[in-house]
Order: sequence, then structure tokens, then C-alpha cells
Amino acid sequence: SMKNLLKLVSLVVVFGFFISTSGVSARKPAGFSLPAKAVEVSQGVFSLGKAYNAQSDSFVDGYAIVHKKGNARGGSAKPPKGGTICYGFIASGAKWKTVEPWEMFPGAGLSNAFVLNNLTSSIATWENAAGTSNILGAGSLGVGVATDPYTFDNKNQVSFGELENDTIAVTVVWGRFSGPAFNRELVAWDQVYNTLYEWTEDALVQPNKMDFWNISIHELGHSMGLADIYQSTCSGVTMYGFGTEGETKKRTLEQPDITGISTLY
Repeated sequence: SMKNLLKLVSLVVVFGFFISTSGVSARKPAGFSLPAKAVEVSQGVFSLGKAYNAQSDSFVDGYAIVHKKGNARGGSAKPPKGGTICYGFIASGAKWKTVEPWEMFPGAGLSNAFVLNNLTSSIATWENAAGTSNILGAGSLGVGVATDPYTFDNKNQVSFGELENDTIAVTVVWGRFSGPAFNRELVAWDQVYNTLYEWTEDALVQPNKMDFWNISIHELGHSMGLADIYQSTCSGVTMYGFGTEGETKKRTLEQPDITGISTLY
């Protein structure tokens, strides 16, 4: 009958829509989107809330620090009144007090050896500037896949994945950032580099790609407790908060970076 025919057509349409939308959903890359609960507390810094740290039987706070593509935003190029020091901390006194190993999960077409060696070398650059060899521990090639970078699990991991547009990389740090400065500390870190961009071992040769050395040494500054700097007069420092393809000037630390890390440690 006509009534049954209309029912059949309706079922086909609904079923077809379900298959279509399911197929789209299945093809969408998983990616790493900031959790819905993340709240931006300062430029490029998102609070992830608290998590229980079984090792210390205490609660810790998490922050995701987002490294955006681009240059300084509008505003005066004059330094703030009284000058500017061009370095800052996630929280004064919040640093590593124990040395922990970290894992690297490959991606973006970069060789495992290059990424592992480059990260190790950049960690040494920061530690030498701080006058210590005991901030971040030794790295190794991760097994399997990285865990959720926005969930506290007491693992320190570097990985590659699809992030939001205009985001070059994200570093997540967990620790105690409030209370007396002497009681503050970092207890975990993770980094994710955005595969929506093409990466290179040397942007001097491939200037249309993101230079891993240039970006990762900046991210490691966050892992050690340093904050982004956004004053346009500080755009030459490694911890300047913006970056882009072909940039290599962050590979070497500037005096404010050195002063910042040595003051913290």
C-alpha cells in the first residue's frame, strides 16, 4: 500500500543519513582538542583543573600552554614602564625537584634518532644555562601510542598529533603552583606537535616548514617552568610566544632566557 511504501522510504532515508553521518564521524581524525573544561586563565594558558597525585598523596593542578602561529599582536612596541626583563615563570618557584625520564613517540616524518637527539641536546642547553644537569631526565623511544596529554598520569611524553588550527604545539605541565614558593614544584609534562603543519629537521634548508629544533627548545622551556613572553620588544628571545614556518632564531638562548632559567633553578 501507499502507506507502507512511505514508511519504507522514510526508513531508507533515515538509515542512509545514519550511515552517511557515521561515515563522516569515522573518517574524522581523532586529534587533540583541549578538554571542554579547559579555561583560559592568561594568554595562551588554559587551566585543566586538579588531579590526584598518588605518589605524593596530594592534588596537583594542570595547565596547557598553547604555542600559536603568528607574530606579535597589535599594540605599542614600547617596553612597559620601568623596562622589561623578557622572561617569566609559570609560577615563581614552580620547578623540578626530582629527575624523571621521558618518552618520545615519532611522527611528522621526522627520524626517530633526530627527534630524540635534538630534544636531548635542547634539554642540555637549558640545563647548562641553569648551571645544573638535573632538571629533566633521559629520554627513550616510546612503545605503542602516547597517552592522553591532557590527563594526569605521571608520564612525561612527547608526541605528534592533529591540534587546533594556528596551534603549533601544546605543552602540558602538572604540579603545585600556589602556596609558599618553596613548596611549589613540577611533577609531569607532555608535549604535542601539530601534524597539520609540515615539519623539518632544518628550516634553513626547507624554510616553508616548521623547524623542530626551533619550536621544541621553546616548548622545553615550558616543561622546565618558564612562561611565554608576548612583549614585541622581546620577540628575539626563545620564550617569545609566537612562531612560524622557517623560523630558526629560537634555537639558541638569549640572555633573558638564560637569566630566567638560572633564576628559577
